[in-house]
Amino acid sequence: MVAGIAMVTYIRGHIMVKKEFVEMILKGVKTATIRLGKVVPRSREIIIHGGGRPIAKALIEKVEYKRVKELTAEDASNDGYGSVEELIKALGGLYKTRIREDDIVTVIRFRVVKKFTDIDLNNTYLGFEPIDIAKLASRYLTEELSEEEKEIVNVILRYKSIRLATIKLFGSLNKRRIVRRVLKVLLARLIEKGVIKVDREKLRKLAELSSFWKKLYFKIVHEKAEELSNNQHNSYS
Repeated sequence: MVAGIAMVTYIRGHIMVKKEFVEMILKGVKTATIRLGKVVPRSREIIIHGGGRPIAKALIEKVEYKRVKELTAEDASNDGYGSVEELIKALGGLYKTRIREDDIVTVIRFRVVKKFTDIDLNNTYLGFEPIDIAKLASRYLTEELSEEEKEIVNVILRYKSIRLATIKLFGSLNKRRIVRRVLKVLLARLIEKGVIKVDREKLRKLAELSSFWKKLYFKIVHEKAEELSNNQHNSYS
């Protein structure tokens, strides 16, 4: 990138952060991400990923374009760094380039509206919105989705509601249960794969609510026990 000339990139609903920032984001310490160049978010709502999994849904509250020399200590602090110098060094390492004072950067301020560690046992989808399940399924389950699941995920992503998706797919609301069932199955699969983290105690409580979640609970417990057994066997081999 030529100094002072910004290359434009787009954020399409997802932001990746380093694993070291996950807890800072969940605790509300890190409330911004600074990217080299001009970054344009396509939507205000984003899913933040860190450590190989989604960690939270957030709303973008402000986007600013600055030159590196205009960055402040507050900008660095909001991004999780102790100083502007530390931030610039990190940017250089991340983008593998020398950062110049006239380079353009994008300061994206965000507010977490849902931590994906917060599980609501009283909600059909455990506190996740249908659109969030569809976004996560399209990102983490792509290779294993059936044709029916792909179609439902794509329509949910486009129309953002079960009601509109059902009408688009089936012409009426009579088969809304099919869309709901697929979303619940995909949510269970995301939990099973560890994309959405649910601790053992919450899984046990889920199992008490319905046979659907009970089946998932015993499957995960069985797989964990089998994994532990294999690890013990290998350690003695």
